[in-house]
Amino acid sequence: MQKIRTGRHFVLVMHVPVVFVTKFQHKVFTHAHLTRMEEIMRSVCADFACELVEFNGEDNHAHLLVDFPPKIAATRLVNSLKCWSGPYFAGTVGGAPLAVVKRYIEQQNRPV
Repeated sequence: MQKIRTGRHFVLVMHVPVVFVTKFQHKVFTHAHLTRMEEIMRSVCADFACELVEFNGEDNHAHLLVDFPPKIAATRLVNSLKCWSGPYFAGTVGGAPLAVVKRYIEQQNRPV
């Protein structure tokens, strides 16, 4: 069951997939890097009253699925999550079932 946020004038479920890619897609992340990034990003999300629903990555990028309230601008959250400068991708889940997005993130080839 998805967590439904309610407020005085809204009822919503808002998940945003975010992908951070290393500069020039250099393969620099290890399992230890991704584990530490996940800890930091969970903490940042908690500070924003958001939930990091799913996290995984490969040696040159990290995938996040974030559930966040409407009072938080996606750009503000993403800029606080970034561990480095440069571009990022953020989109809405749209009509895709949340389970499909979570499974895609889980299936990343995380370095050992």
